[in-house]
Amino acid sequence: MEERQLLADSFERHRTRLRSVAYRMLGSLSEADDAVQEAWLRVSRADVSSVENLGSWLTTVVARVCLNMLQSRKSRREEPLDTHVPDPIVSRVDGADPEQEALLADSVGLALLVVLETLRPAERLAFVLHDVFALSFEEIGAVVDRSPVAARQLASRARRRVRGATVADLDLERQREVVNAFLAASRAGDFDALLAVLDPNVVRRADGGTLLARASGIIRGANAVARSALAVSRLEGVSVQMALVNGAPGIVAWDAAGEPFSVLAFTIAGGRIVEIDILLDPERLRRLGLDALKD
Repeated sequence: MEERQLLADSFERHRTRLRSVAYRMLGSLSEADDAVQEAWLRVSRADVSSVENLGSWLTTVVARVCLNMLQSRKSRREEPLDTHVPDPIVSRVDGADPEQEALLADSVGLALLVVLETLRPAERLAFVLHDVFALSFEEIGAVVDRSPVAARQLASRARRRVRGATVADLDLERQREVVNAFLAASRAGDFDALLAVLDPNVVRRADGGTLLARASGIIRGANAVARSALAVSRLEGVSVQMALVNGAPGIVAWDAAGEPFSVLAFTIAGGRIVEIDILLDPERLRRLGLDALKD
């Protein structure tokens, strides 16, 4: 009984890290919680007497659960990847709470999660465990049932995809200025001002889920994205506020009834917006606890 309690206490000490692993693997906060819970069920029945590094071992258990979930998701042919926006982590502009800050350690922007969604499950696991959480390829190979050399190759392929993505500006103050300029131009209905803050090849990705499937899709190019932004700005009863979305300046919109309408995440490079990821799915928005943002 004492050993079980010690194991439970140790698992709780590692829970934030394990949830962070699961979030990067799954791109879903609710699924990350499910994965951590499933991992605990497995750990609680396991013999850990021979485990030398409990933290790394727990990480591999969670990763194996996530891998199974990703493979199951792929086999069910869920939503097209080009219209899927991962769950954002949203907090007030005056800072994230400690749990959110821990979850966002190692700079897990929403744009990175979008790229990770395009990887094969084993590639995603290898990249996350090695490049983010520093597990060895021997440990990763055991999870994916491959040799350490094969695990290294999986991570290398994933890394090339990630490196091919846009390198975002790191200056948060400059990012905030660009997002504020986008918001001001949208409110003013100023098409030219919108074009000034949008990269010519900007991509806007929207995910409306099953309830707003017609709103899902990708829009490419500054002209098209600017027109879309102006159309949304004309909707009656919609109010907006600045927020931190995965640690970077973003926007949360509310409908006339005070319910969450959308969350916008921005990727900014060279002082211009190169990507906008929008979560419109009412069901997922309700699970994000956005009411805590309100004054």
